[in-house]
Amino acid sequence: MAWPASEKVWGDQLDAVRKDIASVARAIGSREPVVLLVRPGQEDSVRNACGQDVELLSVPVDDLWARDTVPVFVEEGGKVKGVDFNFSGWGGKQQHDNDARIARAVLDRYGIERVATPIVTEGGSFESDGQGTLMVTESSVVNANRNPGRDRDQIEAELKQALGVTKVIWLAGVKGKDITDAHVDCLARFAAPGVVLLDRAFPGTPADVWSRSADQARAVLADMTDASGKKLKVIEISQPDPDRITGRGDAFVSSYMNFYIGNKGVYLPKFGDSRADGHAQEVFEDQFPDREIVPLQIDTIASGGGGIHCSTHDQPAG
Repeated sequence: MAWPASEKVWGDQLDAVRKDIASVARAIGSREPVVLLVRPGQEDSVRNACGQDVELLSVPVDDLWARDTVPVFVEEGGKVKGVDFNFSGWGGKQQHDNDARIARAVLDRYGIERVATPIVTEGGSFESDGQGTLMVTESSVVNANRNPGRDRDQIEAELKQALGVTKVIWLAGVKGKDITDAHVDCLARFAAPGVVLLDRAFPGTPADVWSRSADQARAVLADMTDASGKKLKVIEISQPDPDRITGRGDAFVSSYMNFYIGNKGVYLPKFGDSRADGHAQEVFEDQFPDREIVPLQIDTIASGGGGIHCSTHDQPAG
């Protein structure tokens, strides 16, 4: 994880988003190891906020989006490596000079081999089942703001090479409506190989670009098989009632898809609509019977356009 340091990004919400990050770090840290990247000089205040269960690593950082800035870890021949996807502030939408160097800093700190790739993207733009299948939103990768001059086939070949996957499922996504160009981790996630959780708008909500994106994803996934040839099972989870959620903002993300799977728990956003929050928790309890489901309120993180998955990044032991 990473401690938000940029007042330019968060302004008067900086203290509130830090409380959200501390809450997530404490929840995960009470169940498994957590490393929190901290801008040098802020260690004491972060230790007070996050407690003793969280390990601090002093690295120059700008913001909290570890999913996109930390290298994507892969295993090859029993060895862990880190793919550096050349973080660029989501195609130059924000200035993140420190965050652009985090991948190399983390790999150097832990002595992990760096895998170079010419592709510019972020960890939130794709989702793997761990067995050769990758879901990607085309809008966030096949985009001139990240990969000018490269078409989808070229990018797919690079993703396969870097990540070791054999099948890529392309979902259209939405260009230009949010800072990420519609990362897949707010739309569709694997609960297990062959099982996809899909975000749906709250029933009765007027159609918009996001609901149409979910409709397109649903149509693609309905007839799709994974890398092993197994037909996908799709489970839809509706967003909460927008009139009942406790968070606000034009960029607010109220998708339950932005969850994090840990070793012992699944960390699930909750939004204040008790009925929708409860239904989501029931679905996750069914899908992850061997893990504790831990609902967390993250209204300020969500107001910034992300969630728990966006603010965490898993690293395999090895």
